[in-house]
Amino acid sequence: MTHIPHRPIGRTALSVPELGFGAASLGNLYAPVADADARAAIDAALAAGLRYVDTAPHYGRGLSERRVGDAVRLQPDTVVSTKVGRLMDPDASVIDHSERDGFRSPMPFRMRYDYTHDGILRSHEHSLQRMGVAQVDLLYVHDIGQYTHGDAADGYWQQLTSGGGLKALDRLREEGTIAGFGIGVNEIQVCLDVMAKARLDAILLAGRYTLLEQAALDALFPACAAAGTSIVIGGPYNSGILATGTRRGGTVHYDYGPAPEPVLTRVRGIEAVADRHGVALPAAALAFVLAHPLVASVIPGIGSAARVTQTVDLYHAVIPAAFWDELRGEGLLRPDAPVPGGAA
Repeated sequence: MTHIPHRPIGRTALSVPELGFGAASLGNLYAPVADADARAAIDAALAAGLRYVDTAPHYGRGLSERRVGDAVRLQPDTVVSTKVGRLMDPDASVIDHSERDGFRSPMPFRMRYDYTHDGILRSHEHSLQRMGVAQVDLLYVHDIGQYTHGDAADGYWQQLTSGGGLKALDRLREEGTIAGFGIGVNEIQVCLDVMAKARLDAILLAGRYTLLEQAALDALFPACAAAGTSIVIGGPYNSGILATGTRRGGTVHYDYGPAPEPVLTRVRGIEAVADRHGVALPAAALAFVLAHPLVASVIPGIGSAARVTQTVDLYHAVIPAAFWDELRGEGLLRPDAPVPGGAA
């Protein structure tokens, strides 16, 4: 097993490896993954020390949770998180792998948002049943906020707050049913809004603190430091552009869509610096986020055993200090962002 240091999660008794396993791909994200290949991927991850696994009902309408549960059920030293906020209702019209909500899953369910007290408790119970486990360690409120809900965001916010969703999570934590809870989102402001209403153990922040963008340093990270809230980084490659770079041809993705020209220009600058120092861009992306002391773990999406090996190799890559110095000198990295081997 690869040695991967562990870091604490907030004020809980949990610690997680600083490199974890994001299981969205196991829900057949964009393309079907055979059961055997999915199992091989997660088994390889656990064997390599990636013993923090994050899943969600949304990932393949329960398919990812089923696959994760089968792999971790007899692995008591694995930390598992899943999410609440979506319920899966039976849907007999689903009869194939056609793409729905980005997933090519045959699971016969349709998604319904529900952030109420009863909806949170029901979602948690359904996840335990799908996974076939007695307990999960962490629950994240999934995709609350404007980024996902647009004009409907206020209604779901009322469900979470006055509708008792946060009280349900408090209850589960106080009872010891879960070790802790937080939110899992792609935006910053809603994190601050929820922190004003509840004590969060962790925030799973996807795409908003990366080698490419660091706005979370302004208000969110200081608030988390004051509250004792850990950060788990999802989407460390900003939907792909920091994994593939800009030169492979075809559409380059950023934030779940084609990358706009200002983003392409900035990544080209980072690539040029990486070339001069012999640094792989995705290795730099992983190392950068882990340099911040608030970050407990980074959980890139991994869909195959081969990708597990590649990710572990990237994680162990040695990156010279001069690379970070040049990024700062070129204005491609904020001067207050911590980097490996040195303070901000």
